[in-house]
Amino acid sequence: MDILSDRHQISRLEVVDTGRRRRWTDDEKLRIVAESLAGSRMASATARRHGISRQQIFTWRRLHREGRLGSPIGFVPATIAPEPASRPAVERISGRIEIVTANGRRVIVDPGADIGSVLRLVGGLEGLP
Repeated sequence: MDILSDRHQISRLEVVDTGRRRRWTDDEKLRIVAESLAGSRMASATARRHGISRQQIFTWRRLHREGRLGSPIGFVPATIAPEPASRPAVERISGRIEIVTANGRRVIVDPGADIGSVLRLVGGLEGLP
């Protein structure tokens, strides 16, 4: 049968809507892109959840990076808050040092100790059996 010889009259033409083509606003696209960036391997899960292909999400991500898809994601307005009136007192660390000699003797030294005296003490302790 040839296309030229098949001359049946078409009496009715019907357009079937598959429902697959949707229009997304920029705000919806940005929300979906933000959701897909929330964690690792989220593009596939986000695409399944919204009934779109992963490639569509990657395209929207690219458009977003190029600045062609609405406002940037992730920025929030900054506010400056006054500093608290009173700060809690910080406890000073004692600054003590613990020295363990090769033969296992232990000496704890305060920060104000004379270094020469400490060295003589440690040397004397290392000489003990």
